Amino acid sequence: MSFVNTTLAAAAVALSFGTVAAAQTTIFYGHSGPARGTVPAALKWFDGRIGELSEGDLKLDVQWGGALFKASASVQSIGNGVADAGSVISAYFQKEMAAYSLADLPLGGPNPWVGLRATDHLMRSMPQITENLARQNLVYIGTFTASDVNVACKGAEINSIQDIAGLKVRGAGVYGKVFGELGATMVNLSVYEAYQGLDTGLIDCTQGYSYIVPALKWHEVIDSYTVLNWGQIGGYGMFMNKQSYDALSDAQKAVLTQAGTELADKFAQIVIGANSKALDAMRADAYDRPVKVLEVSAEERAALNTATEPFLDDWKENAVSVGLDPEKMIEVYTQAVAEYTAEFEAKGYPWERN
Repeated sequence: MSFVNTTLAAAAVALSFGTVAAAQTTIFYGHSGPARGTVPAALKWFDGRIGELSEGDLKLDVQWGGALFKASASVQSIGNGVADAGSVISAYFQKEMAAYSLADLPLGGPNPWVGLRATDHLMRSMPQITENLARQNLVYIGTFTASDVNVACKGAEINSIQDIAGLKVRGAGVYGKVFGELGATMVNLSVYEAYQGLDTGLIDCTQGYSYIVPALKWHEVIDSYTVLNWGQIGGYGMFMNKQSYDALSDAQKAVLTQAGTELADKFAQIVIGANSKALDAMRADAYDRPVKVLEVSAEERAALNTATEPFLDDWKENAVSVGLDPEKMIEVYTQAVAEYTAEFEAKGYPWERN
């Protein structure tokens, strides 16, 4: 599927009749989820932003709900030209998205804005990452995050890491693996199956994100929600087929770069607002079922980070296996985290500044 051929064909027909066609380049985009929630809100913003920056020349045509490809087939589908661009979740592609998977490790803390900006900096600033993606016929456009990982439970409470042992838990990426090492019985369910798992007793707890509690109606079945302040799932973003990207003009590429960079701020604003609203509702007993909000201590969080170290070593080995320099990537990422953390502490979020 190529938007370039469609645009050129339309122009040729217009010229044959002696008319001038209005230029517009449509990027066919695949997204595996439904057209509601935080990421769809950001995609709709992105569509409007590239239209604004290009004066109507660029637009997205988003195919929702996996109409073009499932989440687990996104990298190959985009690279093969099934779509011009699409959403990629790095957890499904440990080899292909080895660099992007760094954002899924708890190295950046729980602040979504810091994580988004640091991840965007990493993906744009390292030629080895750009080259690795190019070999897969991919170009990085912009980043999302599922935000900080917390845990919701029915009939149980997690006040400390000792409470994890013996629980049946649905996990997320390396965070789930760490819970398994700490004694939990991990149950393989998607985030969309967690409600039924909690309701039927198949699982005691599920890792997830605050905004998901009302979105997936977890508040109807959970009794407690533990804020871990541990890290976030950040390897989730927009990628483009390289041939489709290369067919764009320099001005169009510049528009995608600007809008993609701005996406980090916009998505942070969306997800932070949604998370705050959900947490406030739980703390205020705004739901029919009371949900006890808990928070682990700094010492407990340090213990979680220690338990993550073996999985960081696994990530390094994986990065080396595809020709990447994991130590350099960690250096670039953690330095960016420090810089954006300092900026946040000094100035607050960009959308709150005068």
